Amino acid sequence: NSVFLAQEFQALKVAMEENFSPALSFQNELNFTNCAQAMGAVKDMLSAACKNQWDRLQGKGTDGLSFQKTEEALAESRFPEKSNNPACLESRDYFLKFAFIIDLDSDTADKFIQLFGTKGAKRVLCPIPYPESPTRFINCEQVLGVNLMNRGNYYWEVELIDGWVSIGVIAEDFDPRESYNRGRLGRNEKSCCLQWNGQNYVAWFGGFESVIQQPFFHTIGVFLEYSEKALTFYGVKDSKMTCLQQLKVSHFTKGQLDPFQNKVNQQFASLFLCKLKPAFFLESVDAHLQIGPLKKDCVSVLKRR
Repeated sequence: NSVFLAQEFQALKVAMEENFSPALSFQNELNFTNCAQAMGAVKDMLSAACKNQWDRLQGKGTDGLSFQKTEEALAESRFPEKSNNPACLESRDYFLKFAFIIDLDSDTADKFIQLFGTKGAKRVLCPIPYPESPTRFINCEQVLGVNLMNRGNYYWEVELIDGWVSIGVIAEDFDPRESYNRGRLGRNEKSCCLQWNGQNYVAWFGGFESVIQQPFFHTIGVFLEYSEKALTFYGVKDSKMTCLQQLKVSHFTKGQLDPFQNKVNQQFASLFLCKLKPAFFLESVDAHLQIGPLKKDCVSVLKRR
């Protein structure tokens, strides 16, 4: 709709003014005439980039690259996906435009999770006498955010303080009384997550896993894009973001050779038919996490969401 277009264009305007050289010229006032002009400039720029890439790929084709592989490479260049490449760096300031404040929901916390206000959670040995609640997890040491997500883009950060921790999203209608094997984040089709298991990161969805060879990051950024039906996990350090894993349907043949990506291709998009909640699984004893702080200049954006 018109409001959504204006919001998305505002983010595009700022990003282009910050990252392109020479910068495109925009009027200070946002209106739909400016939108049309800017979109035309973006189209011309992308067309030129695609033409240059096509010319380069044709040159490679003369060295023995098959036409089919050339076509796939061109498709990859036009529709790039996030990868596990540590060189995949983004600016944190861009994501803060979509900052989303998360409060932990005490009515969902398993009895072996101690909450510290609405931002901290730690797994403990002695059960906590929480009151009965139909939304409380009873077989998994998990807790949800009170916040619902069903449109637009959302970004939040989590500090990994200690232990094995999983961070992800879950469908609002998920049954918290599921068994341990089915109830854990990412072991069903109603949730997905990024897990730190003490040695490496692992992405989980539908019971399938993808091991990620990356160093440890104390801060994990989570970027949920409803329009793209995508969830991306980043390692955050200073002002830079390293893409750890993106969960998104892939239309390329490489997904057929990867059981995890094949599962994502089959069922991940259906997750976005639901309202989603931030979700956290504290797997090991003494596992401890804290919802990360956001810059003060995000508050005005958050109040308008």
